[in-house]
Amino acid sequence: MKQRITYLLPEGSTLTPDDILLGENGVNVSTAEPPAIEKRVTAGLSELPAELRNVFNDIHELHVRYTTRMNYEASSPFLSRLPPGLHVFFTPRRSDSEVDICPILHTVFSPSLRCHSTSSSFSTPPILSERFAHSSSLQYFHRLPKLLHFQSWLARTFCPGVFRGPCPNEVASLSYASYIDIDFDAISHAVTLTAVWRQGIASKAARTPVRVWGEGGGLEVGVLVPETPDGPEELKLGGFLTVVGEDESPGGTLFSFPSRHHPLPPLTPATFKTSFQQPTGLHPNLDISLPRQYLTPPKDDGSCALHAYLTLPSALFLDRYQLDDAALLAEHNLKALRSLSGEQDLEAPDWVIERWGSAALIELASPPLPPTNRTTLTDRREATDWTATIPLHLRYLQAPTPPTSPPKLQSGAKNNAESNSSSYTDLTIPHPILFWACSAQEGLKMGTNPFDRVNLGYDGLFGPKTMFYHIPPFANTEASATGVLEEVLRVPVLDPRGAGWVQVGTLVAVLVGFAWVCWGLVRGMGRGKGKGGEKSGRVRDVSDASVKKH
Repeated sequence: MKQRITYLLPEGSTLTPDDILLGENGVNVSTAEPPAIEKRVTAGLSELPAELRNVFNDIHELHVRYTTRMNYEASSPFLSRLPPGLHVFFTPRRSDSEVDICPILHTVFSPSLRCHSTSSSFSTPPILSERFAHSSSLQYFHRLPKLLHFQSWLARTFCPGVFRGPCPNEVASLSYASYIDIDFDAISHAVTLTAVWRQGIASKAARTPVRVWGEGGGLEVGVLVPETPDGPEELKLGGFLTVVGEDESPGGTLFSFPSRHHPLPPLTPATFKTSFQQPTGLHPNLDISLPRQYLTPPKDDGSCALHAYLTLPSALFLDRYQLDDAALLAEHNLKALRSLSGEQDLEAPDWVIERWGSAALIELASPPLPPTNRTTLTDRREATDWTATIPLHLRYLQAPTPPTSPPKLQSGAKNNAESNSSSYTDLTIPHPILFWACSAQEGLKMGTNPFDRVNLGYDGLFGPKTMFYHIPPFANTEASATGVLEEVLRVPVLDPRGAGWVQVGTLVAVLVGFAWVCWGLVRGMGRGKGKGGEKSGRVRDVSDASVKKH
């Protein structure tokens, strides 16, 4: 196995070769503050368990993305974002044969994944840009709050019978990771696991020793500091690189590269907040609020557009026909629904749906900034937030099963608790991500970025020369804030104890309605016959009178 470990210090940090101590089998890096860390491990198929090798034989490409639900500050060049949870992007080796990877996902990540089979549970994302090669044919998402099952599987598979030491410690450190990527493609016949830890993690469990794993393993270590880039479409890093076992001392380096993902310019440090309008009801509206004074495109060439990317569980859905209404879009500060894939049945209840949910890319409208000669800096700072509203809809949900032996409560509290537990249920919705999508100059080679991150779901919906300027979520520092990038939506469901009465009432209402319609038809037919008889009688009287005159 080969390792590549990168330590990224904050911009402006001082770094010397004395901060990096080389050993025979590892490196010791000394920094004033805990840096951001990226660890990348690459293994050939021959180094993997047989059960994994058999699965990869039928796969053309597989990309697994896990993002923590805890808010974190992204550091350059680890700037790309995804909604929190488990994302799987997959392309089978043969399009005419079905490859079911749900069993291995259950084994590795969690038996509770709502994954029945690849054909029924995965969705097919649209291809909006034919020139973009980084897009898989199938997509899956599941809200996964923790990685305990994945860590247990890693420990059993790669650290059998070992409970202390470097291997279990590496597995345990994944609990603090901001995101984890697993990549495989049939061309390289290699599997890559990449994990990134944010800056400032003080826990020692998140910072494991840097050592070579076994004989024949390679280890490359970089200690880097962001520098001011030469161009607006590039990132620049400087510091020291070393290869353990080959270099006697760290070598200095300074390099720049085009980047697909960028931070916002320092003059427009926007963040966003998400919340559901109250009361939510069966048609909740999701509000996305941003500071109006910072909603300025990062490039002034007119190529930038503000987007939101959502992954919705099957219990929620978007109505694409509703979002075709220009008046509604303008009222909600939206421009257009650019992409919608996954479950789109508008009538089916949640318990009959097998697909994971839906993914949506929505272009948001941005407010026109007033001319600078008509406003002061104070006016711009005191401007109200700009809010875009995304209309959502709830499916009919199964009520939670009441407990067989509920705890003893006082009479009033008991009735209240029973009402809350049986008439409502909680849905946890991951926050969307927001970014400006801007066109890059022709000729830029994004693939030269050693930290390039693709196959994120939304990047395949744009052209290959697209740059993403990510807007981070608002970091609430209040004591009551949890820092969790999820919204809990409390929704009404049918009380199972009253379900029988509802069925009886529905049946009675249908029968009464049917009887009323039949009675109206019979009554109308009777009136028609009566009027017809009167009319024919009048005609006979008139004809007899005319005959007598003649």
